Amino acid sequence: MATLLIRHATVLVTMDDQRREIPDGALLARDGWIEQVGSTDELPAVADEVLDLTDHLVLPGLINTHHHFYQTLTRAVPAAQDADLFHWLKTHYPIWAGLVPEDIRISTQLALAELALSGCTTASDHLYIFPNGCRLDDEIEASKQVGMRLHASRGSMSLGESQGGLPPDKVVEEEDEILSDTQRVIEVYHDPQPGSMTQIVVAPCSPFSVTPELMRQAAAMARSYDVQMHTHLAETLDEEQFCLQKFGHRPLAYAEELDWAGDDVWFAHAVHINPTEVGRMASSGIGVAHCPSSNMRLASGIAPVRRYLAAGVNVGLGVDGSASNDSSHMLAEARQALLLSRVGAVVAPEIDGQKTLLTARQVLEMATIGGAAVLGRDDIGSLEPGKCADFIAIDLNRVEFSGGLHDPVASTVLCASVPVDLNYVHGKPVVVDGQLVTCDLDLVIEAHNRAASRLVAGG
Repeated sequence: MATLLIRHATVLVTMDDQRREIPDGALLARDGWIEQVGSTDELPAVADEVLDLTDHLVLPGLINTHHHFYQTLTRAVPAAQDADLFHWLKTHYPIWAGLVPEDIRISTQLALAELALSGCTTASDHLYIFPNGCRLDDEIEASKQVGMRLHASRGSMSLGESQGGLPPDKVVEEEDEILSDTQRVIEVYHDPQPGSMTQIVVAPCSPFSVTPELMRQAAAMARSYDVQMHTHLAETLDEEQFCLQKFGHRPLAYAEELDWAGDDVWFAHAVHINPTEVGRMASSGIGVAHCPSSNMRLASGIAPVRRYLAAGVNVGLGVDGSASNDSSHMLAEARQALLLSRVGAVVAPEIDGQKTLLTARQVLEMATIGGAAVLGRDDIGSLEPGKCADFIAIDLNRVEFSGGLHDPVASTVLCASVPVDLNYVHGKPVVVDGQLVTCDLDLVIEAHNRAASRLVAGG
């Protein structure tokens, strides 16, 4: 079995229970699994592959808990640049109706490449629209070439405009077909074993695009197969009004009534959640994918992240769709989370009677061990023996960090967001010297731009 040794990292951030940050750090992995972590003089000096990471910061691989890969094809569409969520969706639905399988494949590779270059090693994607023969299989197969871990969410929309939903009828599916295909992809692709590269998530899209019955049946199916459950919830005040008028409940109560509560559930956004509801989420173990850039871009609001963390709610970061963020940069998302939380602290300065500010290390926790908890995984998110050898390294000798090396860990968040120099997944290189090594990025970009032009032009 092949061994991999990291030596002389300026700081190696473990994110273990003690949150150790090891100067002159080292790590030994065997066949993709971490065996030892410590200072360089404590570990062996030889291995099959040795990386001298002098002047580098080493972090656990970042974990993206919410994305829509296909939306990379519709970044910065003029008609949706200044819209709130519902108008933004109404603008994009007719465009997305033109998606074909190759669009799913090339957008998957483009999004994963962008994520990998920004430090992500595990990504959860929410694909909920399947026109023209598109399948979740297209995404899963395309992801394998890039070499990152994928949590592929089989999303769905079944509540069209004619039934009082938001999406046009032509982009929704029949519920029997949704459930049948969800069962199929779980049985074909879901790998629950430690170190798995592909897991399936059951993920009806949102309260305004699926029926209560589909939500109930999806929850029952997910639990019968012991897979995670994911949906958008409490993203905007428009959604809150929709739920009150159509279902007689606020979004969280509506979800709870449909069996969407427990440590196998996580919600994207969860912006409009009051303190009492935060307590209920903490008690039931519901997790949150915090998507600060998207929430800012669509003027959705500020999620109560400090209150979530104080209550013990698991919080991870999500870049969200690349048409509501227009970027898939995980380190940039961590920085946005920090800054937006501090804006929010002006509005709600005290949590449980104490004035609190989110710290750089807290957002790095959200991007690593927090994301692992949200996805229900205990084999990733930290650098310690028995965990997967998923790590990133950043060269500190760059203009963005000059003068900030008093605290290189905090500098990765507080200073300008940069691409990573190394990205290894299960001990295998995905990014080396700042370059993607698993596929030809120039060819991916060229094909992606062609697909995007065709899609937005209407075919």
